[in-house]
Amino acid sequence: MTRFQKLAIVTTTATFLLIGLGGFVRAAGAGLGCPDWPKCFDRWIPPTAINQLPPHIEPSSFNFRLAWIEYINRLVGIAIGILIVATAGLAWLDHRECRKVLLPALLTVPLVGFQGWFGGQVVAYELDPRFVTVHLLVAIGIIALLITATSHSFPVVSPILTVEKLPEKLLIPVAYIVISVVSFQILLGALVRGSIDMVAGDAQNIDRGSLLNEIGWVDDAHRFFGSIVIILCAILATLTVRGASVTPTLKRLVTIPLAFSVIQFTVGIGLAYLALPPSLQVAHVLFASLLIGSLLLYTLQLRASYV
Repeated sequence: MTRFQKLAIVTTTATFLLIGLGGFVRAAGAGLGCPDWPKCFDRWIPPTAINQLPPHIEPSSFNFRLAWIEYINRLVGIAIGILIVATAGLAWLDHRECRKVLLPALLTVPLVGFQGWFGGQVVAYELDPRFVTVHLLVAIGIIALLITATSHSFPVVSPILTVEKLPEKLLIPVAYIVISVVSFQILLGALVRGSIDMVAGDAQNIDRGSLLNEIGWVDDAHRFFGSIVIILCAILATLTVRGASVTPTLKRLVTIPLAFSVIQFTVGIGLAYLALPPSLQVAHVLFASLLIGSLLLYTLQLRASYV
């Protein structure tokens, strides 16, 4: 692999992990562990004791564990932001003549800058569900750009030749449909989580196992589309495997989103019937990003295989 490919893969993997870490921060209730931004309790390094708090900070608002969870999340975010900028720089050095690599890599830079600034807005608006949803969607957008740049940096070995026959001619439109439905499902999931936060905030004594029952149609729609996602991924996998001229690489790649869709649905069931355990909340966010990422990778490789 080239140096760009190595760095791009590392950066993409690290960004997936950051999304999982963000899910952990939220599940742990540490989103406001540092109530200000970019500092934490008006300090560049969080306090380790009550007597280190600034005079204007109410001691009862300080939680050592939550403050450091959020602070570590910010440090990791900065480190991955540097990786993203470095990846864009290497794309400029090594792929300046390949727009399919260069443009998505360069677009990550302003997007990650916006993400850093918007993270401050999420804190300033005290984890308003609308802001948290945008924050997640921007992170997935960064992932999509990184995967696009990385995918286009690899050559296509064996192109599909018989695109005029079924099922090959159906693969791209079906892949686009699956990506669209999964994207909508992720948005529904963000709305479910936001609705849960609002219900929990309005009625703090409500049992965690009853929260989903309180948010109405949003959860019903999310569950329904979870089933649709599995069906669509299975259809896409069937069409790919039955394609006589589809490359072995694509046949392997298509099994990944199918597996992630099943895992994601299973985790969703666990969330619904096990009173929203934090570990499954983290897994749900992480596998959602892995699902859309693997679908995008498959679709990019599929498009590149047509001649």
